[in-house]
Amino acid sequence: MVQINMAEREITIKVVYYGPALSGKTTNLQHLHSLIAKDSAGKMLTLDTADDRTLYFDFLPIQFGTQNGFSVKLKLFTVPGQVMHKSTRKVVLAGADAVVFVADSQRSSASANAYSWRDMEANLKSNGIDFEQIPKIVQFNKRDLGDVKPLAEIKQAWGDFPTYPAAAFVSRLAWRNTPPRNCSSDTPKFVANWCFASRWR
Repeated sequence: MVQINMAEREITIKVVYYGPALSGKTTNLQHLHSLIAKDSAGKMLTLDTADDRTLYFDFLPIQFGTQNGFSVKLKLFTVPGQVMHKSTRKVVLAGADAVVFVADSQRSSASANAYSWRDMEANLKSNGIDFEQIPKIVQFNKRDLGDVKPLAEIKQAWGDFPTYPAAAFVSRLAWRNTPPRNCSSDTPKFVANWCFASRWR
């Protein structure tokens, strides 16, 4: 649940980037860290294996102010996508206020995406988090590669569910009919706004 400290005028939100191995979760946070002013972002913590896969998690704290004087702290985490790290994903997901599901747009990754989505649902429920109520969006990453699902096919399959077509490596996206924007910086803003809306609806 979003933590609100009225005395300190501080709001803390935990956002977890979930998805299959090598879908681009860590790349999202790395790019965010490179974009945000140093006085707004803390040190990014990454634990990798020898082959550059996330072993435990990535953590990136971000802080910014609001017009009404509140300080908003976003705690961004990623989880390891490898099947063997199921228990670690459950631990990192505990206490999440929102989820960004990073899917691989390539057709060959459809089964891995589906497995990871079911795994996310199971881990949320195991942590006592309502899967239907928690704010979540899907980022269809790797749009710059070959054999990806067309955007029309994705839209038809997901309907009005919030989806971000993206290429995290080159940091460009096109969502619906809007001009390309920066995927890494836009995504947490969208999730933060949704968290506020969900908290007070």
